[in-house]
Amino acid sequence: MAAWNAMMMKSCSSVATAGGAMEPKSQKNLLSWRAAQFPLERKFAAEWPPSLASPNRVSLAGAAKTRALTSSTVSTKDSVDVSYGRLAHKFIDLKQRGKVALIAYITAGDPNLETTEQAVKALEASGADIIEIGVPYSDPLADGPVIQAAATRALKRGTTLDSVLEMLKRVTPSLNSPIVVFSYYNMILKRGPENFAKALSAAGVSGILVPDIPLEETHHLRQFTSANGIELVLLTTPTTPSARMEAIAKASQGFIYLVSLTGVTGARPMVDSKVKDLLRDLKKVTENPIAVGFGISKPEHAAQVAKWGADGVIIGSAVVKLLSEGPSPQDGIDAMKRLISDLKAALP
Repeated sequence: MAAWNAMMMKSCSSVATAGGAMEPKSQKNLLSWRAAQFPLERKFAAEWPPSLASPNRVSLAGAAKTRALTSSTVSTKDSVDVSYGRLAHKFIDLKQRGKVALIAYITAGDPNLETTEQAVKALEASGADIIEIGVPYSDPLADGPVIQAAATRALKRGTTLDSVLEMLKRVTPSLNSPIVVFSYYNMILKRGPENFAKALSAAGVSGILVPDIPLEETHHLRQFTSANGIELVLLTTPTTPSARMEAIAKASQGFIYLVSLTGVTGARPMVDSKVKDLLRDLKKVTENPIAVGFGISKPEHAAQVAKWGADGVIIGSAVVKLLSEGPSPQDGIDAMKRLISDLKAALP
């Protein structure tokens, strides 16, 4: 938990120094890569937030369908046209019908990719409006014990990014629910942002969520995701200063992921009442849809968050736990379907 809190304070809450410096002891390789890939990083960080690049905003009140990503700190060649994607349209459709989005997370490859493929279809059939697929990673700083254990099991069974994308290629053509891939930054760096974005697009993915990428570096990744029709979803936390929260809200595509607590993922007995204030503050500065995650595990949690004004609720650990604890994979899927149906019934 301490590692996650420190990372999130750096990514979401703290502003990088003029040099974008982090602790070189733990970030030596990443800094070397950034030095080569982000020649504008020093100027960008020094001038933030007044000239922060603002990509397309999803306006539920109705706005132009396309806007350009521009900033005085980003050269003309880096400007990218960003159009509304499937995530944005999903929220617009739900909003028009007075509905709140149910977003369900599962870890790919746990207990195996065949079950993951079946579970994705079952999630949609049970009422999930958006499905989040976690790519297993060896150092999941944002995740609690349940999802960490799921990632470990998936990796031991040989699950890789390529095998996850191949599975998604098979399943996405039959889905109406958009797929969001949850991936740590290291996997993106290893493949290269452009190649990574192209691979997601080829697999039918609609969005990407990267919990450990600093806001100041999202403009580079967004060039490639937007060019390939992928919406880059950003996170804001209870410790995010108001000015930075507003900048994140403006930069996020598809929706804004509001982390409900300080800590890692995992079921909690109740949702902190501070979420109500966080939602209120966010809605003062953005019309973009806001989905609340971390700690939501019961229908009453979902109902409470929706009552406070959330446009979406995200459930992860409770679903992953059910899938992993069933006597058989099908038993796990059946238990997951019952939970999703109950959660959907609790929402407007």
